[in-house]
Amino acid sequence: MKRGKKYAEAAKLVDRTVQYDPEEAVALVKKTAVAKFDETIEAHIRTGCDGRHADQQIRGAVVLPHGTGKTVRVLVFAKNAKADEAQAAGADYVGAEELIPKIQNEGWLDFDVVVATPDMMGVVGRLGRVLGPKGLMPNPKAGTVTMDVAKAISDIKAGKIEYRLDKTNIVHVPLGKASFTEEQLSDNFQTLMNAIIKAKPSALKGQYLRSVTLTSTMGPGVRVNPLKFQ
Repeated sequence: MKRGKKYAEAAKLVDRTVQYDPEEAVALVKKTAVAKFDETIEAHIRTGCDGRHADQQIRGAVVLPHGTGKTVRVLVFAKNAKADEAQAAGADYVGAEELIPKIQNEGWLDFDVVVATPDMMGVVGRLGRVLGPKGLMPNPKAGTVTMDVAKAISDIKAGKIEYRLDKTNIVHVPLGKASFTEEQLSDNFQTLMNAIIKAKPSALKGQYLRSVTLTSTMGPGVRVNPLKFQ
């Protein structure tokens, strides 16, 4: 894959053989985000888990203290008083069965997070084939299946992010924007890593954190010393 001149210049600043301290890594990833737009900073955490085993799954959510810098559109499946509560709490879209054909047949997906009250999960389940592969299915572990829709919405809008293992046992999570200060990114990173450490499956034998890498949308990866979090 051919990379541009800017990428090559930025990559020179990063020593691929070094595992940096978290603060150094944050400073470097900010420095190497040289695109014309406000790049997203992401963490990629390779674990020693085997996600094929239920007792080695990692899934949860954490509220980043400084948010992600992204405006998150929330869709809530709820009825009656809970639908009113969701509207009042600032949900972008609220509905019930009538949204099924819109999503299924018209391919409407103008939302980033889906919240549902438990009584609506039968309805939402019919959208599993559409929402599941996109990681949009509400889940009690992530706090998106709940009766307290107002709290769920305010947490999401404040910067709550979901983390989960992908098929290769890596967790990919946005940490903020390149325009954030180093302190803001470091706070978010530390908060995320604390949650990941807490989520360590008790069934896991051997090393938990295999590697931790920070990247910006267009920049090179910066390796972080995983021992700093053990």
